[in-house]
Amino acid sequence: MSSARLPGGPVATRSVLWPRRSIRRSAPKGHPGPASTAGGPGTAPSRVGALNGPAGKRLAPFMAEIVSALERCGELELTPEVRDKLLRISAATIDRLLAPERARLRVKGRSGTKPGSILKRQIPIRTFAEWNDARPGFCEMDLVAHDGGDGFGEFCQTLDLTCVATGWTECRAVKNKAQRWCFEALLDIEASLPFPLLGLDSDNGSEFINDQLYRYCTERGITFTRSRPYRKNDNCFVEQKNWPVVRQNVGYARYDTPAELEVLNELYVSLRLYVNFFQPQMKLVSKTRRGAKVTKLFDLARTPYQRVLASPEVGEDAKRELRKTYLALNPAQLKRDLATCQARLLDLANTKPSAGKEVKHPPGPSPGTIFRAEALRTSFVMQPGVPSRTS
Repeated sequence: MSSARLPGGPVATRSVLWPRRSIRRSAPKGHPGPASTAGGPGTAPSRVGALNGPAGKRLAPFMAEIVSALERCGELELTPEVRDKLLRISAATIDRLLAPERARLRVKGRSGTKPGSILKRQIPIRTFAEWNDARPGFCEMDLVAHDGGDGFGEFCQTLDLTCVATGWTECRAVKNKAQRWCFEALLDIEASLPFPLLGLDSDNGSEFINDQLYRYCTERGITFTRSRPYRKNDNCFVEQKNWPVVRQNVGYARYDTPAELEVLNELYVSLRLYVNFFQPQMKLVSKTRRGAKVTKLFDLARTPYQRVLASPEVGEDAKRELRKTYLALNPAQLKRDLATCQARLLDLANTKPSAGKEVKHPPGPSPGTIFRAEALRTSFVMQPGVPSRTS
């Protein structure tokens, strides 16, 4: 990776901060230009970007919070001048400087949902337009398959649950989509939520539409609803988490061994803390159509942790425990823990024996081998040591 020394500033990583032409072209007199806006902070935007941060409109309001957290943990040292510039950086500048690191991995997923039983007639349908609950505890859930593009046999699944009001997200890996494992994972998630579970909304898969989960929700007074068949937008709150939370961190490789299942759950321990405490999100406030133009208005970007603290429906004891947890967290260390688990997943995926009929290949690397240098562009997403793609 090449670097360029800018006048009056430290060495800036060219591929991380801004396009090559921005370095070659001198800024007009009286205009700060890229060098003054982010060249001074130099390594600061790249260090914050290395945390796989969100888009500029979400990162800019959260910049003061994440910088304070990194400084508190000893991960970032800034001069007063550099810190002031970093806190004043605009959302557009963030997107422009980190654009080269965001153009990675364009892979489409597949659906593995199978229809549930006749029991679904007893479970009411709920569409995306009916989610108007401002109270934490009403959640959507979905399964993400880790079949590696081959739906044959058994493979691991990730149960993804998202709170509609706060965006709080929990993930658990299960060995397959049997209702037994999904129910046990759901109980574990419920025990980890900082608020009571009040409602569940799922697709029409048999792993959710079953008598065991239906009776559990009925006995505990939990509202249980389902989406319309083949209408993913009815589960839009959890569907939009499948890419940035699950796929972007574990990829599209096939995981079907007990060792891979263990590493997945170990990864999700760090991921839940990183996503809920250090990933700000924007919620749609209104949408106005004027002819062919649609104008969307979003609220200020806040993390799920901040939204839970701002909710009057959450008890003070739960908020006190969340504050303790937050002050003990190091976002940079969480990213290192995630990278360690991702490297282990990559090694396990490359070293496990292939299933099915043995096929002889010509000399050279095996067609199924995934290399670290190619991981960001193939079916496995690795978070590198340099700033990575953001959502």
